Amino acid sequence: QVQLVESGGGLVQPGGSLRLSCAASGSIFNIPTMGWYRQAPGKQRELVATITRDGSTDYKASVQGRFTISRDNAKNTVYLRINSLKSEDTAVYYCNAAARSNWIPWGQGTQVTVSS
Repeated sequence: QVQLVESGGGLVQPGGSLRLSCAASGSIFNIPTMGWYRQAPGKQRELVATITRDGSTDYKASVQGRFTISRDNAKNTVYLRINSLKSEDTAVYYCNAAARSNWIPWGQGTQVTVSS
């Protein structure tokens, strides 16, 4: 069964940048659309960025222009570049299929904390 491992999070000052990675232990090529999710303390998990197999992207309005999702099908890895970090970006970030019907077991996520 495919496993997901997220990495790249950390403690960053407001305005900083991070690049998150999500490595799958098996092929994700057959998953049409992958996504990055985040879950802030006390809030539900939300989908913030998606990317199709051919590279088309879409973003939650609140992150548009600051988040960039990319995908390397050969490496079974999905990335999320986050620029101009804000305190409200503080959350645990996860990747998975964008469609619930294609979800695979969730990884442990990677913590992003934005604080001065």
